[in-house]
Amino acid sequence: MVAVATTKMSSKGQVVIPEEIRKRLGLKTGSQFVVVGEKDMVILKAISTPSMEDFDDLISEARRQARLAGMRRADVSVVIAKVRGRK
Repeated sequence: MVAVATTKMSSKGQVVIPEEIRKRLGLKTGSQFVVVGEKDMVILKAISTPSMEDFDDLISEARRQARLAGMRRADVSVVIAKVRGRK
C-alpha cells in the first residue's frame, strides 16, 4: 500500500520526509537522493550503492556494449586525456 502524507518546506528549502515513510524505505540520516522537478511535481529518488554482484554485472555489461561498439582501451585513454586537457 502506498503511504500518503503531507509536509511543508522550510524557509531554507528543507522538506521533512514523514517518519513512517523513512522507516518503510529504510532511509537514514545522510541518505542521498536524485531530485527531479517538472511543472508542479517534485520526485525524490533514493540513491543506493549497488552490491558488489550488481556492480560486477554492470561492469560486465558496459564492457560487452563497448566491444559491440568497437571501442578499445586506447580509445578510453584518449578521451580521458582530452577531457583533462592533455590532448
